[in-house]
Amino acid sequence: MTTNPTHSMDANVQDPSLGEILRRTKGLTGEQVDQALEYQRAHGIRFGEAVVALGMARPEDIIWALSQQFHYPYAPVSERSLNDELVVANSPFSENIEAFRDLRTQLLMGVMAEGDNRRPLAIVSANSGDGKSFIAANLAVAFSQLPGRTLLIDADLRSPRLHEVFGVEASPGLSGILAGRTEPNVIKPVGHLPNLYLLPAGVQAPNPAELLHRAAFSLLLRELLAKFDHVLVDTPAATHGPDARIIAAHCGAAMVIGRKGESRVKPMQELVAHLNKSKIHIAGALVNEY
Repeated sequence: MTTNPTHSMDANVQDPSLGEILRRTKGLTGEQVDQALEYQRAHGIRFGEAVVALGMARPEDIIWALSQQFHYPYAPVSERSLNDELVVANSPFSENIEAFRDLRTQLLMGVMAEGDNRRPLAIVSANSGDGKSFIAANLAVAFSQLPGRTLLIDADLRSPRLHEVFGVEASPGLSGILAGRTEPNVIKPVGHLPNLYLLPAGVQAPNPAELLHRAAFSLLLRELLAKFDHVLVDTPAATHGPDARIIAAHCGAAMVIGRKGESRVKPMQELVAHLNKSKIHIAGALVNEY
């Protein structure tokens, strides 16, 4: 979905919340807000356009302020350099990002549908470098832009990286919970995305497959499903061992990721065949072009 900044300023020009948001985030004074309102009336334009015309803010600042007004959170301009991989958070109005919204809709109407059999979704891939964590992170951001709370679990206990993507502490995390330790503050809120939370992988353990096999993982997922509206689980590549298949079996649903021009059909087919043996609901296969 492509959004022109000019067309993005079509909220109610008299809505005081927009002016209040700009006062809070851009430091506009009450006098500047009044000046912008006078300019808006004199020129017959929108309030946001008046603020930009007077040099009080940039078009992207108005878009961000409107996103807060309409409860559509994404990373403000000042934070975008910290999270380059989070394209859905950084550029939510880009045409390419519409693919994540479409995928979100398909999942909500399919394997992640509301009901008694609501499931977490495991994001799996055959090989390293397929962009699985990139897809998991951005899909989680897309879910967080809906009402309700979204949890992303980093279950890659071999080479976790989601804590780096979201800029949170790596531990405590999932490995400690599965090892039977009581971990305080294990679920981390993600800054600037108030509906999104991350459960990081935690300290790297020498026995990841054995930890993931434990029934405690299924119990944990059921508990988290009761507390969060949407739960996504990142996994290690299938080439690293059985971890991804174990995680998908606990979740009961999985989506397979491949990379355009690099992933081979046979390894992906083998992964799907393994998942089918466990009667896992497969959401489909996604070819990553990023």
